[in-house]
Amino acid sequence: MTPEGTTVEGSCPAGLERLSSLNEASFLDPAIQVKPFAYYRALRQDAPVHFEKDLGMYLVSRHEDIEAVLRDPVVFSQELGYYRQMAHGHLDEMKEILRREGGGFFPDVANIDPPRHTRVRRLLSQAFSRKRMKSLEPHFQTIVDDLIDKFVAREKPELDGLHELAIPMAIAFSMQQLNVDDLDMKTIKKWGSAYLSQFSLTNTRAEMIRAAHELAEMQNYLIALVRRRMAEPEDDMLSDIITARVPDEEPLSFEELVATARALLINTHDSMSTAFSNILFQVATNADVASQFYGAAEDDSRMGRLVEELLRLEPPVRALSRVTTAPVTLGQTSLPEGAHLLILFASANDDESVFECPRQFDPARINIRKSMTFGAGVHLCLGVSLARMQLLVAARQTARRLPDLQLAIPVEDIRYIPNAALLAMERLPLTFARQSEGGADEL
Repeated sequence: MTPEGTTVEGSCPAGLERLSSLNEASFLDPAIQVKPFAYYRALRQDAPVHFEKDLGMYLVSRHEDIEAVLRDPVVFSQELGYYRQMAHGHLDEMKEILRREGGGFFPDVANIDPPRHTRVRRLLSQAFSRKRMKSLEPHFQTIVDDLIDKFVAREKPELDGLHELAIPMAIAFSMQQLNVDDLDMKTIKKWGSAYLSQFSLTNTRAEMIRAAHELAEMQNYLIALVRRRMAEPEDDMLSDIITARVPDEEPLSFEELVATARALLINTHDSMSTAFSNILFQVATNADVASQFYGAAEDDSRMGRLVEELLRLEPPVRALSRVTTAPVTLGQTSLPEGAHLLILFASANDDESVFECPRQFDPARINIRKSMTFGAGVHLCLGVSLARMQLLVAARQTARRLPDLQLAIPVEDIRYIPNAALLAMERLPLTFARQSEGGADEL
């Protein structure tokens, strides 16, 4: 129990804590950002649609209210919310820099509202089919295994689970799907950090301007890449998207293609690396999780359920925003047109009215698909099949080849990069047990 919290009575083996009061609490408090669940629980019970004065936003915390928001993309606009959150007050200045230095401003295709979103989703779904994801699985497994080969060959059985496994595997796969070999991982990480920083809700104007210059550099690269693929398609996902056609629909415009290329290069690797490093952390610090994780190494169905539950416990995307397009009542709260909402996906996944003993790790949950990890409604994550394939393969190969993962530093020394959307670790030092030639762990 946190010092400022009180324990909720109940029979759950994993404690349900809540803050004693929301009066002095702030969503932007770094301590709450790192350990938010007592705060979420207080929100759900005391103020499920809570105006956070430090943000000027309404925090939506209950599963049923979040589901209502996600099922009504007209009244609760994701597109308006995306741009209200983006650059947090400095968007016009960033747009000008991108237009002047980076070839234009290219709206994110995943966040536009219907009916335009419907057309784009139909076109993009051709490249993200489950059949295609299955065909990509061996290629991704090779990437993961090549990375693990380096660890097992080391004199000391240790690695940084974030910077040496989670991020490299995600970036390497993105590069493979775009068929680019003239970029290095350092540059892609820099561009990814610049893009993600736009949604932190805490960055200064100077930080946003610096990010805009880095994003302009990335856009110039992507504009040239899209033009090359339009002229000469290759065997890659970007070419598939460029040539995608749907009856009675216009193909993706040049601006939409550049935005899609950006998403393939950086948007996916940020959320993927955060998701997998969170999984590694839970395996390395929770004996029950570790036991079930290693026990599922040869059972993809079981490993898939385990991954879904770990993502429910710690979703990579914790919060995104919406803006109301008309007056509306959400729960018991009346909202005006233009109200800015922050949708707390991680709180929905922690809602005890939906998930019994929500802090308890239980891969056998019969309602696991009620998790909001990948969103819901028309804006359900377009790359959900891709994400699930990558996380399953990465988890399976890690369980097979890196036994007895342990955190190499005290848990209190783990540091996080503050961000309203994703809470990513700065690093994740791990150790593992070596396997003898016969397959048994060496002690």
